[in-house]
Amino acid sequence: MDKNDLSPAQRDELLLVLKSRFEKNRNRHQDLEWPKIQARLDANHAKLWSLHAMETTFGEPDVVGYDHHADEYIFMDCSAESPKGRRSICYDREGLESRKEYKPENNAVDMAAAMGIELLSEAQYRALQLLGIFDSKTSSWIKTPADIRKLGGAIFADFRFGHVFVYHNGAQSYYGGRAFRGALRV
Repeated sequence: MDKNDLSPAQRDELLLVLKSRFEKNRNRHQDLEWPKIQARLDANHAKLWSLHAMETTFGEPDVVGYDHHADEYIFMDCSAESPKGRRSICYDREGLESRKEYKPENNAVDMAAAMGIELLSEAQYRALQLLGIFDSKTSSWIKTPADIRKLGGAIFADFRFGHVFVYHNGAQSYYGGRAFRGALRV
């Protein structure tokens, strides 16, 4: 079995969790049907493995939309707070390597790539917030524009006082309440 493949039992368990979450949160995907999504997942084990990685790091992935042009379902991390299994990390490898002491174990960009997912962009993060309240006590690294990153910065976002706030930090910073949210197209 490939290291990025799930056992039949893991696949079945994950599909049950995803289906249950899909049914409990119809407001996120009112016009979509689970059997079509499951058929797509059954045909793509790599994407299912990525959803498993999102789930095991406490991201609680759920379907948040469908791109008709690309014919893809869009999953995003929908945990109420930033995923617990991805906290206390720098933004990227360069930020991590620039730390002289107290280095965290990982960084958001490398973790997302290893999981086969993308960090949310600012627009995706704002769209997610229309589906519920996320990061009211935590924050999430989001995809940082190249011009900001070139100057040593990285951006993150959260939801406070009824609004989405986007902030900046050095890419080498990390906090116990900051992780990243990801998206996956299937």
